[in-house]
Amino acid sequence: MDLSVALNYHIIPDKTNLVYQTIGVEFKERIIDPAIQEVMKAVSAKYTAEELITKRLAVSSEMQEALTSRLLASNISVDAFSIISFSFSQTFTDAIEAKQTAEQNALKAKRDLDRIKVEAEQTIAAATAEAEALRLKKMNISPDLIELRKIEANLKAMEKWNGILPRVTGAGAIPFIGVGDVIKTDK
Repeated sequence: MDLSVALNYHIIPDKTNLVYQTIGVEFKERIIDPAIQEVMKAVSAKYTAEELITKRLAVSSEMQEALTSRLLASNISVDAFSIISFSFSQTFTDAIEAKQTAEQNALKAKRDLDRIKVEAEQTIAAATAEAEALRLKKMNISPDLIELRKIEANLKAMEKWNGILPRVTGAGAIPFIGVGDVIKTDK
């Protein structure tokens, strides 16, 4: 794993002479660089590689706090700290992406299953309501209602009737009824 960071710092102004007297002009190489490396190793060791990516803000904050306290002892103040990039092997990066894809697919499957369950419950509720409506209708059926339905059916049939009676011919067992127009002949 490669980790790139950016650090903005300054020497505490009233301690500048002390820094140059005790550390010298190579304070960056002697104090800051080793502090960054140690803090990065110490903090990143607390997290899994996946967490370094998913909890990047927390990792950055923890690194900044550790650097701030460590460098303050050397009269150097941290102004800003940020993680520029984490670099992992391609295999590891692919594995993380595959895991996240699998988690998203599992979540989608769970949502689909929940949706199917709700739809099934709705179908059952609709069928139950329809069965109850049929049961109530059946309870209301009486001989008078049946007679009324017969009358209504006859009235509808009469509305459709054109007033012409069917013509029947033949004396056998099977008569022809309404076989087309009958031609009138005068004899």
